[in-house]
Amino acid sequence: MTANRIDVIDMACEEYSQEVLGFSDVIASGNPTPYYDSIVSTTSPTLTPFGNSDLLLPEVRKELKICEAKSEKSLIDEPQEVELKDLPPRLKYAFIEGDDKLPVIIAKDLSMEEKTALITVLKSHKRAIAWKLSDIKGTDPKFCTHKIIMEEDFEPAVQHQRRVNLKIYDAIKQEVLKLLDIGLIYPISDSPWVSPVHCVPKKGGFTVVENEDNELIPTHLVTGWRVCIDYRKLNEATRKDHFPLPFMDQMLERLAGNKYYCFLDGFSGYFQIPIYPKDQEKTTFTCPYGTFAYRRMPFGLYNAPGMF
Repeated sequence: MTANRIDVIDMACEEYSQEVLGFSDVIASGNPTPYYDSIVSTTSPTLTPFGNSDLLLPEVRKELKICEAKSEKSLIDEPQEVELKDLPPRLKYAFIEGDDKLPVIIAKDLSMEEKTALITVLKSHKRAIAWKLSDIKGTDPKFCTHKIIMEEDFEPAVQHQRRVNLKIYDAIKQEVLKLLDIGLIYPISDSPWVSPVHCVPKKGGFTVVENEDNELIPTHLVTGWRVCIDYRKLNEATRKDHFPLPFMDQMLERLAGNKYYCFLDGFSGYFQIPIYPKDQEKTTFTCPYGTFAYRRMPFGLYNAPGMF
């Protein structure tokens, strides 16, 4: 019953979204057909407005040919064993395929009936879940792309690579190679904007150590390094979107009185949104292995949260 109710909710949401967006039908190929004018407001500076004809500017069409996805098999077609991290006591792993393939994290206190219903729903939608970065197909550029519009009184800034601890060279190298392999970034050498890489520690839990006075003090455990881009110079020059995020107290008021809560953590969700081709060079970053620019929207851009 739970699975059936969820399917009905999915269908109702899909029909409602089609009606709101102005799509009269969805053909077999999955491309919606609009029956009236542009669904995206042309006043929004960061969305690509619909034009006439085939909706794509020549440079966008050219960029799409360059960025065509490789014929790489999905993790769903060839499930692999993955390294499972330790979970809090209230959570546990469940597997959609077999006993060790396609892991998901669920609540430990679910009954067997609830667990079975949840796994059934996840199995029916497993191709909608990105199990690795190459599974993220992204939104259709015909619908929207992220634009980085600059203020008139700012000049481009080229920043040099900062000194990096030798211990985290491997973390930077692995991140760059991973993004290169799946086509999310590309090498560039002539960008007027260059931002430096900055690494921050990934913290996992606490431990207790002694200081020089033999006092026990709690400290974070560092489990790895997160590679970030310092886009502060670029963000200062970026024209700000006037699209406020919701206030926390308003969100909590909407949740009050409900019995069940569902948390969904997007897997590298920003990478779903392509960057407008002419603005990609503005995302250029420098690291010990070269300079690269993003094809998809990275974390750190000022207008990225509102766009997402």
